Amino acid sequence: MRILLLSHSFNSLTQRLHVELRERGHAVSVELDIHADVTRESVALHRPDLVVAPFLKRAIPEDVWRSVRCLIVHPGPPGDRGPAALDWAVLEGADEWGVTVLQADGEFDAGPVWAFRTFPMRRAAKSSIYRNEVTSCAVEAVLEAIGAIESGRPTLPPMCAGDPRIRVRGPCRQADRTIDWQNDTTATVLRKVNSADGMPGLADSLFFEDVRLFDVHEAHDISGVPGTIVAQCGGALARATVDGAVWIGQVRRLAPKSLKLPAAKIFAAAAAHLPHRSGCGYAPIRYREHGEVGELRFSFYNGAMSSGDCEALLGAYRAALARPTKVLLLTGGRDYWSNGIHLAEIEAADSAADESWRNINAIDDLARAIIETTDRLVVSVIRGNAGAGGVFLSLAADEVWASDQVVLNPHYKDMGNLYGSEYWTYLLPRRAGAANSTRITQYRLPMGVVEARRLGIVDRVLSGAELADANFVKLGIAMAVDEGFAARLADKQRRRAAHEAEKPLEAYRDEELRRMRLNFYGFDPSYHVARFNFIHKVPKSRTPLTIANHRSRRAPDHSTPMVVPS
Repeated sequence: MRILLLSHSFNSLTQRLHVELRERGHAVSVELDIHADVTRESVALHRPDLVVAPFLKRAIPEDVWRSVRCLIVHPGPPGDRGPAALDWAVLEGADEWGVTVLQADGEFDAGPVWAFRTFPMRRAAKSSIYRNEVTSCAVEAVLEAIGAIESGRPTLPPMCAGDPRIRVRGPCRQADRTIDWQNDTTATVLRKVNSADGMPGLADSLFFEDVRLFDVHEAHDISGVPGTIVAQCGGALARATVDGAVWIGQVRRLAPKSLKLPAAKIFAAAAAHLPHRSGCGYAPIRYREHGEVGELRFSFYNGAMSSGDCEALLGAYRAALARPTKVLLLTGGRDYWSNGIHLAEIEAADSAADESWRNINAIDDLARAIIETTDRLVVSVIRGNAGAGGVFLSLAADEVWASDQVVLNPHYKDMGNLYGSEYWTYLLPRRAGAANSTRITQYRLPMGVVEARRLGIVDRVLSGAELADANFVKLGIAMAVDEGFAARLADKQRRRAAHEAEKPLEAYRDEELRRMRLNFYGFDPSYHVARFNFIHKVPKSRTPLTIANHRSRRAPDHSTPMVVPS
């Protein structure tokens, strides 16, 4: 089918649908919902059999949905209606929630239902549930709906007026989730902040200043006078509740152009006197051992790795290398493995160019340490999405294992033609081949793990039970006890020495950073403009031609598979 994805932004769900639909042979193009006339034009240009709207903030024009079938993805079960479905579900502590694919008509979220899925709710941030359960269920439901349309099956029976499943809810406003620090329990505070995590954040105050709160976690074995700030750890601040405390990881001031940053960084002076408490429920970096397998876990908010994060992870990596293990798993967070350098920290720095340079060198140091590890095997375990330098950082390991639910974005150019580093010019061609490396980095398209495995970027796809902690650790143990382990390790050492003799790693780094220095300090401000627009969520004025191939005759044929390297 010819399918047009119409979306407010090219967000995680839209990217996943783009990947899954292309993988199944559909002719897919994307149009960002910029203006009704632009939507009409895109339909005229692409001539779609179907429009799929994964993420919209306003209605599709009536003349569009009357001329072509339009499917809306609603993050709620059948009968749920309103613009803040997931916010309410998290805030009210729903035990089960769902995703509905319905056909656009004259009433919001009330059209004929083509498919739906339900899922048990985790006690987690709205943004995390959206990236995981909602996205997975939405993909399944959209594929089912397309199958029904192609086979001529009808929609599900319509709900009649008075059906108890019909529930219309308005926006979830600040008054609905204001924290009462003198009376709210830890669980209540978590629900309130989690219901607003991602966007818009929960309005509150810290140190007598109005802020928005994000990234909260239960603080174990910490208490104090309700509402007071009682401790700090790794950039987070602990605030007491009536029955314990919560860690507040990220904060944004309410002033215009304020940035979302670690709470203890924003309030560094006020937090200076607070005691440091580690191992109390907030630990972005953790290490544990399972016999001959070490596991270094890291989970940075939104996958962004600041200079300090990279340096801390490198320190933990070196400490892990001091342990007598044979296999080391680098396990990223559930939401993200890594998205590379921390653009918000860079934007907040006195000199964005200087902080960019410091950050890229810090992540390069980490990548090099992984590449040069020759006394054991290293595995990148990707459980959440990865982008830009984060993808290439994962390739520094001997193997890459990735969840079948993730999307990879192995390119930099959308960030103002950023060249990128992390030794990608060494790592990517050795896995995907030179020709494919050029296509991957120039086309700037999201990639699913099926395609990534064909290209050699992913070595093992994890699905279902394999994603459970104990089960992928078992895979690491099997690698450690394999009878061919010694031979494999010796081969790794020989290849690393041969590669170094052919062209030193330092040469790759120098070449990449020479290009990066121009991005940071050169006359072309594209990177700095793109970073500002990204961080401050400046709406796009047009859809990038890399995804809107209906707008460019020179756009690549995305249905043509890349050549699999031999």
